Amino acid sequence: MNPMLNIDFYKSTHSKMYPKNLTKVVSYLTPRGSRINGEDKLVFFGLQAFIKEFLIEAFEKDFFSRAKDEVIADQKRILDATIGEKAYDITKIEALYDLGYLPLEISAVPEGTRVPIKVPMLQITNTHPDFAWVVEYVESVLSAEMWHGMISANVGYMYRKIVDRFYNESVEDDVPRAKALGDFSFRGQESLASATKSSAAFCLSFLNTATVPAIPYLEKNYNCDCTKEPVAYGAVSTEHSVMCSNYAFDGDEITMLRRLLTELYPDTSFSVVSDSYDYWNFVDNLLPQLKKEILAHNGTLFIRGDSGDPIEVVTNTVFRLWEIFGGTINSKGYKVLDPHVKAIYGDSITPQRATKIYEILIKNGFACNNVVLGVGSFSMQCLETANGLTPYTRDTFHIAVKATYCEGKGGEQFRIFKAPKDYIIVDGKHVEAPEANKEISKKSHRGMCRVFKGANEELVCEDGYTTTTIQGLENILTPVFRDGKMVKEYTLAEVRKTLHPNF
Repeated sequence: MNPMLNIDFYKSTHSKMYPKNLTKVVSYLTPRGSRINGEDKLVFFGLQAFIKEFLIEAFEKDFFSRAKDEVIADQKRILDATIGEKAYDITKIEALYDLGYLPLEISAVPEGTRVPIKVPMLQITNTHPDFAWVVEYVESVLSAEMWHGMISANVGYMYRKIVDRFYNESVEDDVPRAKALGDFSFRGQESLASATKSSAAFCLSFLNTATVPAIPYLEKNYNCDCTKEPVAYGAVSTEHSVMCSNYAFDGDEITMLRRLLTELYPDTSFSVVSDSYDYWNFVDNLLPQLKKEILAHNGTLFIRGDSGDPIEVVTNTVFRLWEIFGGTINSKGYKVLDPHVKAIYGDSITPQRATKIYEILIKNGFACNNVVLGVGSFSMQCLETANGLTPYTRDTFHIAVKATYCEGKGGEQFRIFKAPKDYIIVDGKHVEAPEANKEISKKSHRGMCRVFKGANEELVCEDGYTTTTIQGLENILTPVFRDGKMVKEYTLAEVRKTLHPNF
């Protein structure tokens, strides 16, 4: 698809509306607020992938490398039939094609950075005076491609903080924290692309995912190789179709479980869905009958209960496995199951449930690495709070791209801004709202911005600059893309280290 058509309709008309002498536009992507109590930062992630897949690959393949007549005819066919040929200026598109590259420069904070609200994450501007209109032309797709991945990165970070807290108390220090949880959200995401980006973002904090395409996505866009480094891991697992069909043939569940242990995966860890019919019969009666085979198995058998209350099921499974198989006491004084068995719950694990599971395990003297927990699509798209459910959307952090600076052919420099007033109605009249009554403000920065470390190493923003006055000042917003090419890239390992110095 012609990437110049990946726009809101009105974007096609703006090149006619800008001042005739406009030569430069500078815009910033900024999380302007938070709808989550206590959460005032957002993980910056996904820009490098967006640049590679859209600004470089899509533009080269589907715009600049196609015949000019074909590209322009494609553009005109759709726009002429929908908003009319007089609504937009096709010569602007023709001129961009003739230029042969995308005349943009993007500067950004390092990916993996937790950026405070109201601090710009990236700056985008034009590098050629004839194409200032291109800056905001790509705004819609930039926003659409970025926000969900950043939310999922934040979700992963939130879970990782929970894991770190309870593992530090109950688990040996050399046990990897990054394997405690996994992403099981694929089938509940909006699309394949959404599932892929979301899982890749979650993998900044954890190594386990059920979403295979997250791995080639990270390899392609973040300079890693799953054959040489820990990008992400999957797992061998049964599902209900497997368990139920074998039950139909065998007349029982124990035959299949024995085959898994001794024939199919004698040297491989795997999880077995155990709730097809009677979960506690499976745990209480079948596992003891196969104790010899389980202890001879060269791997770990993960007992997966996917029905009922996850907190009750997973904690009581650990207690029962201890009774059947025993284990050891670690250096921190907590019980660790025999390495041949573990409990797992495949999804439905919210932050509250994860916390409660770990609390119950610790209260009963068990280390938290006796369980592996799965995060499903609900938690990737919604947060449960004391006030109800808070769906994750672009407006959860009020993410927006706004132009704040422009220049003219005569060297004019303008610090532009948006500052709408909020009103309430008092006695039938509009009165400006008191600060306490205002929604998260849509007020933008004014002029060019510099981002730097302030007190306590926190990122802060200072605006009001021009291209002249900002020269020579410290600015963490570093160029990563210019004129169709990457000028700075990050590896997955670097992004993870930025987010988790002790990943």
